[in-house]
Amino acid sequence: MYVPVSLSSDKDKIVSYPDIKDIYFNDKLSVPTSLADGFLLDNRGIGVQVGFLSYTYEKYSKLSATPNAKDLMGLLLDKDPLVEMYQCGQRSQYKDIEQELNVLITSGKLNTCKKLK
Repeated sequence: MYVPVSLSSDKDKIVSYPDIKDIYFNDKLSVPTSLADGFLLDNRGIGVQVGFLSYTYEKYSKLSATPNAKDLMGLLLDKDPLVEMYQCGQRSQYKDIEQELNVLITSGKLNTCKKLK
C-alpha cells in the first residue's frame, strides 16, 4: 500500500519516483495485487532497487504537488523491502494473470520464472 521509489545502487539516493498523477493502473491506484502465499503482483513497475515511502498510494494521490527527491528521501520506510522478486514475463502473455501466477506459486513452479532477488 506504500508508494515505491527507485534507489541508487548504494541506496543513498532516490533516482526515480512517481508524479502524483502517475500512480494509477487501469484508472485505479496501482497498489500491488495480492497473490497466493503472500506474494504480490506489482502494478507499478518496480525493480530490485526499490524502496517504499511512508506515503500510502491514497495519501500520495491527494497531495497538491509531487514532492522532490530530497524531501522524499526523508520519508523512506524501508530501503531493502524485498524478500524475493521474480520476473514471470509480460502481462500480455497471460489471459488471467492473477489466476495463472497463483498456479505457478501454489504448484511450486515459480522457479520457472527469472529470480531477480
